[in-house]
Amino acid sequence: MGYMIISLVVLAALLFTFSFFMKDPYKELREEIDQLTIQQIQDLYQIKKKLKILEEELLVGVDKQSSTSVEKKQIHEIIKNQVWALAQQGMQLKQIAKQSSLSTHEVQEIINEFVDKGQII
Repeated sequence: MGYMIISLVVLAALLFTFSFFMKDPYKELREEIDQLTIQQIQDLYQIKKKLKILEEELLVGVDKQSSTSVEKKQIHEIIKNQVWALAQQGMQLKQIAKQSSLSTHEVQEIINEFVDKGQII
């Protein structure tokens, strides 16, 4: 019985020392995963960088468009028709502008637009 215990302890010690010299089967797999992770992070960084550049270009384009749209805001067709009807009734530009919450310049543009279409007062 004593020999058996001693032989098992010696066998365990041999296997323990042998395990230090064995090649780790998962080492290559871990290194591959690490490389893929690093590559994925680099690709993601490049994509974010390109996306940021595109967003900046779009913002510059939107700023240019918004500045022109601010200058000439869209007026709903119903309001245009109301302005035209009030102008046909003979109301003055200031009164029409006040009633429709538009500037006198916008009221004049709407009236000119209807006149250009051929709908004369």
